[in-house]
Amino acid sequence: MATVPLDVLTHRSGTGGPLVDALGNAATDVPLAVVGVLLAVHRPRNPIGWLLLAIEFFGASPTSQYAVLDYRMHQGTLPLGPAALVVGGDWPMFLVLISILLWVFPDGELPGGRWRAVSVALLVAGLLVGLAGLVPGTVAVITNRVRVDASGNLAVTMGPVADLTMVALVASWLVWLALQVPRYRRSRGVRRQQLKWLYSGAAVFVIAVLLAVIIIPLALGDGAGSGPPWVSDLGGFGAALLPVCIGIALLRYRLYEIDRLISRTLAYGVVTVILGVVFVTAILGLQALLAPLTHANELAVAGSTLLVAALFQPLRRRVQGLVDRRFNRSRYDAQQALDAFSARLREEVDLETLQESLLTLVEATLEPSSVSLWLREPGAER
Repeated sequence: MATVPLDVLTHRSGTGGPLVDALGNAATDVPLAVVGVLLAVHRPRNPIGWLLLAIEFFGASPTSQYAVLDYRMHQGTLPLGPAALVVGGDWPMFLVLISILLWVFPDGELPGGRWRAVSVALLVAGLLVGLAGLVPGTVAVITNRVRVDASGNLAVTMGPVADLTMVALVASWLVWLALQVPRYRRSRGVRRQQLKWLYSGAAVFVIAVLLAVIIIPLALGDGAGSGPPWVSDLGGFGAALLPVCIGIALLRYRLYEIDRLISRTLAYGVVTVILGVVFVTAILGLQALLAPLTHANELAVAGSTLLVAALFQPLRRRVQGLVDRRFNRSRYDAQQALDAFSARLREEVDLETLQESLLTLVEATLEPSSVSLWLREPGAER
């Protein structure tokens, strides 16, 4: 809420103006804040909700805008200016908190067994590095040597602290990644679904960041990390999805829909890529074929559009079946069982055999705790 008016006061609103600035900030920050509050209220003993709120504090607080407003526009006369400098300069703590969040997901405890000592050592090292990130701002405030650049950052380098931070974080992430394959293979039931939600949100987050920071800027001819405002908003949307997935996983709301979401996302993504290639190829081919005609371009676009529309449904069904076999196996097996029962229903005439087949089908597809079948006796009153 404070970011938008501070952007206006410091003349740092995006090219779309305060409204677009407000929407972009809300889309990125509100999901993180809402999920953090929900988890802190409903799972107060689990530290993940509090970690999300701490990540929001260190990563989304408008400290740089306030530092510009105070030290560059009001000569350091506003209240809380020193606090904004100290907190805003502690970017290591932001990264350390994200690492801790990954390590303690989903039950809020560090890994046990032989990895216990390693995880504790990494946790202590990370917290020390995060606390060390407070030193430059604190020293600048105490010695009254505050220099704030145009972006609102403290004009001082962290030196070896920055290098130590990156080494510790990379080591933590590598060890965490090494644990995920055996951890996922050993998991069952709700725990496996929780991990799927985490991995799905993390995958979308990583893809969005790669697109926003590297791929799209380079494709547009800009340098990595630059580009139009909508590019950074794309990375923000991807970052907002990760806490949403974490909140769903911990609150256990419709966890078993994750298999369907994964399969649908993959299926429609593959179909989109294939149809895009077909569309471009068809346009180029038809333009070359219809070059002598007057409206060759319009005819090529129309023909390619009709081709893509005709291919969509059969291609989607084919791709969806292939994806379901791997990522939504329960649905695929249930569909196979239904097809087999339908074939038997057309041929079988023995009622007892049909009853057994129906009960077997229900147990295999719905997995109830118990199932029974009641048939009304012939001639009985309703």
